[in-house]
Amino acid sequence: MSIPLILASKSKPRRDVLYAAGVCPTIRVSHVDEPAALEAAAAADGVAVDDLAIERRVTILAGAKAEAVHRAYRDIAATASAATGERVIAYPLRAASVIAADARAAAAGGDGDADAASIDYSRDEIATTRDFSGVDMPTVTEPISNVIALQPGLTRATVGPLIVGCDSMFLLDGECYGKPHSVDVARERLRRMSGATGELWTGHCVIDFATGRVARGASHATVRFGEFTDRDIERYIATGEPLEVAGSFTLEGFGGAFIDAIDGDPHGIIGISLPLLRRLVGELGVDWTDLWNVARGEDLPGVLDKDGNEIPPKENVHQPGDGWVDCACGRKHWGTNGASGVLLARRDKTSGEVTHVVMQHRATWSAEGGTWGIPGGATADGESPIEGALRESFEEANITPEDIEVVGSYREDHGPWAYTTVFAFEKPGHEVHPRANDDESLEIEWVPIDEVPNRKLLTAMKTDWPRFDARLRSLAAAARER
Repeated sequence: MSIPLILASKSKPRRDVLYAAGVCPTIRVSHVDEPAALEAAAAADGVAVDDLAIERRVTILAGAKAEAVHRAYRDIAATASAATGERVIAYPLRAASVIAADARAAAAGGDGDADAASIDYSRDEIATTRDFSGVDMPTVTEPISNVIALQPGLTRATVGPLIVGCDSMFLLDGECYGKPHSVDVARERLRRMSGATGELWTGHCVIDFATGRVARGASHATVRFGEFTDRDIERYIATGEPLEVAGSFTLEGFGGAFIDAIDGDPHGIIGISLPLLRRLVGELGVDWTDLWNVARGEDLPGVLDKDGNEIPPKENVHQPGDGWVDCACGRKHWGTNGASGVLLARRDKTSGEVTHVVMQHRATWSAEGGTWGIPGGATADGESPIEGALRESFEEANITPEDIEVVGSYREDHGPWAYTTVFAFEKPGHEVHPRANDDESLEIEWVPIDEVPNRKLLTAMKTDWPRFDARLRSLAAAARER
């Protein structure tokens, strides 16, 4: 298996460059306060920010972004490794009633459940989850510590994942330019750039999660621009492209036609220098080809809506582990490595009883859109189901792993695919403030536990809720007795 790479950026051009080079990264935005990072570094150097050389600036910011994501993944690994309680594994396809139903359906030329006839798999790639309510499923119970000790994941990795931070700035007439953000600033800069020559600097920082080792560097290229007319500038600004890119221009977009010549690394102008990144990865003892996880010529897939149409929400990107699995249960499931989510509960400070759980109102474009479930998603390459659940629940619902404790899990195992529900409580003295962090949710709420059955639940959640409700209350009771 390839070594996972985590890109600390939501930049589509950077992602596309990596994908074309055979690397599909996991995306984790750093949310670094860039001015504050530069001010802190300048203060440590005993100089003003304006006195920092451009090479130093891009390296500082690339490092700050990589380090922020590294901390976030350390929080995930720490919470996962501290998990307590039991893991219950259920095998619905081994239940006698399910085996008999599937056998009857196979003999009749159909699927094993009553609803299957309403699903046209030739048209609809996203199937409603099969309902196993009322099925007496064989189960196995074991210490949750077995997951940490035996399953691949962040805490057991000997190399990787590699976390990559990037930053770019443009140097023109001795002045450093980042993103202009506003129309007025972009207009003034583009007028100065017309017919001029400048330098685009790109800094990279790579951190090996397993070892903590760090490699840093910067690349640059000289860029010569053609002449811009005022009309060119206004039309270019109207596209929106120059407002959120370093230097107010791009090579691979609308601005590419106005770049007359480049001397240096063209990928660095797009925001990620492949030659520099290859060298930095090599400094950490990793071969660049060990990062390849995309087949030559493989297209970057989009996100499908509930009818199988490709209309990806703006912020959604394909990541390692995304994809559909043809399951032995007769349905399609999301997650080539399986999937997982966090069922987070809040306890009364006095009685210790469960009062609320975090629920996700699923986006209408998603599978069973408009229903309520728990935040979660596909397990990425290189992480365990618990780690994947913690990552996904933060990305979707702002459930901060450092503020919760994992107290058990439930894994529904279908053979080629499984879903793991991770049970968690807020830590004593800590509070989680859930919110919709991306467009996979219509809303995220603390829902009173007694009101959960009244919501329109995802099929799997509706099936599992009675046992989940009982287990949460039991775990809370056990915690009160300790």
